[in-house]
Amino acid sequence: MISVSNVTMRYGAKVLFEDVTTSFTPGRRYGLTGPNGAGKTTFMKILAGDLDAQKGVVVRPRKLSVLSQDQFAFDAFRVLDTVIMGNKGLWLALAERDRVYSKPELTDEDGIRLAELEAVVGEEDGYTAESDAAILLEGLDIPDDLHERKMSELQGGQKVRVLLAQALFGKPQALLLDEPTNYLDLDSIHWLQDFLTRFEGTLITISHDRHFLNSVCTHIADIDYQTIITYTGGYDDMVLAKTQIRSRLEAENAQREKKIAQLNEFIARFSAGTRSSQVTSRKKEVERLQVTELARSNIARPYIRFDQNRPSGKYVLEIEGLRKTYADFTGAPGELGRRGGLVVIDGFSAGIMRGEKVGLMGRNAQGKTTMLKSLLANQPGLAEPGFTLDAGNVKWGHEVQIGYFPQDTTGVIEPGITVVDWLRQFDSKATTEDIRGILGQMLFRGEEGLKPTAALSGGEAARLLFCKLMLLKPNLLILDEPTNHLDLEAINALNIALQRYDGTVLLVTHDHDLLDEVATRIWHFGQGVIEDFKGPYEEYQQATAAAR
Repeated sequence: MISVSNVTMRYGAKVLFEDVTTSFTPGRRYGLTGPNGAGKTTFMKILAGDLDAQKGVVVRPRKLSVLSQDQFAFDAFRVLDTVIMGNKGLWLALAERDRVYSKPELTDEDGIRLAELEAVVGEEDGYTAESDAAILLEGLDIPDDLHERKMSELQGGQKVRVLLAQALFGKPQALLLDEPTNYLDLDSIHWLQDFLTRFEGTLITISHDRHFLNSVCTHIADIDYQTIITYTGGYDDMVLAKTQIRSRLEAENAQREKKIAQLNEFIARFSAGTRSSQVTSRKKEVERLQVTELARSNIARPYIRFDQNRPSGKYVLEIEGLRKTYADFTGAPGELGRRGGLVVIDGFSAGIMRGEKVGLMGRNAQGKTTMLKSLLANQPGLAEPGFTLDAGNVKWGHEVQIGYFPQDTTGVIEPGITVVDWLRQFDSKATTEDIRGILGQMLFRGEEGLKPTAALSGGEAARLLFCKLMLLKPNLLILDEPTNHLDLEAINALNIALQRYDGTVLLVTHDHDLLDEVATRIWHFGQGVIEDFKGPYEEYQQATAAAR
């Protein structure tokens, strides 16, 4: 169990949470939610012992495992060893055992110590540690030929997955995971969901993936109103309960205000008359009925709406014999790509009609982003410099206007100007009110429109790109991992906007709900093969399960 007593954390005048007392019990899986800036990561660091609260006490179990956020801390170690380090007691015992065995001669004391160490190794399942670690790595899409490599040889996304395996290793009593689905494809996310639902200890996780929270969590600990309130159920259950409680309190306040107004009217009319006893009783009644002051929520919900200047023709896109290889790719060994080159797209042909919403899915590095780059290879202003096709044709239909959200937003927003000025350049006819209105919808309020573009955070840059798409009003949206820097409220707003959008969509995402609720057609990428399924994600899952 993890217990928290009277914990308070402030930054200057801003109160994140105050006098919080709660407990997280074994067998329960908690989602830690709240808007960006509410203090989720701060609270997680306090639970982990990485940050001291300004007030209060935290009690932790002996075996507590935390998802490391430092990708470079283990660069000198093997991948397998990095995972095994998740069980600190076992790792220390193995390391000391190796040091003792490396001595030229062993003393009696060495023999006694080795017996003690072997006992620890046995108790902690050390004799199967490497095979247990390999199973975790396989589930998280780290292939066998990377297991013996140094961490320094892996790419950033692979390192994050190894660190997640490290956190899961060793049967901890409590598990703290901050954004564990980052850099995971949908298959790995589903594997992680299954693993965590079998976890018998205490789980506390932060995630911006609604489906993940609904699938894994038995409870939600929500940071809002400067406190933490725990709700039973998943994320959707919490939102419903929270809304109902707030609505009830607001209704009770309204009734009290109405009653107080009636009593005050009576007091004003008869205070100078002969009904002084009745006036006195009503004054006491007013004091008793004082309205409860409701704390303001920290939640800020953006509003996204995609319109079209004009519809495209019926036939939006025709792809004929598309082929793309990476013959000179020099990525990490074992990752798709790799030695001797790779054929990512091999003779793919398809046609897209107006209004279709195509979800591109599959394991990481299977060619989803390459497909989008291939489609844009001949589009001025959208093509990646130096990117060329090996074969095939891409034909765009009549009046197609493309709005593109790239996975890597580095360099997309030019520095040296303000947010307002950057957005204005995409529509010279837009008024200042139009620009500020769109910015306000995406939570750039007041003077935030004058913020320098170079100072934008990842989440702010993503929201500004959505402002651009709303301003341009294209009839085709090409979105490559658009949820990477968004909080739950923004992801939900994007989901609703895409469902309501009348144009055509090409969407790369690992968000289960977004794929399930938006896509009307699936392109599944795997080992150079692209499966074109003309139906929604749920039907694709059913067809795939039936074929097994």
